[in-house]
Amino acid sequence: METSEFEALLRAEGYDVLVRKLDADMVVPEHEHAWDVYALILEGEFTITTGTGNTTHRAGDTFRLAAGVRHRERHGPDGVRLLLGRRQTKTSEGNE
Repeated sequence: METSEFEALLRAEGYDVLVRKLDADMVVPEHEHAWDVYALILEGEFTITTGTGNTTHRAGDTFRLAAGVRHRERHGPDGVRLLLGRRQTKTSEGNE
């Protein structure tokens, strides 16, 4: 999916849009977010580990993660750059 098309989709679905560059070979311990995530990998790779297993996403892939889902993250050897959508859920508004 083209970047501009994905950004328009995020906005249409009520997401705030950010571009994030994350460091190489970083492991983020288990945590959760108070918002839904929908992202497009622009560069690099990103692995998410949830209770259902590991999923690795590479440039051109998209992924969703619902608010409240416990997960770990591992950034690839070249880091990762994401076009990231964050959308507050009704139960998480006002919480970060």
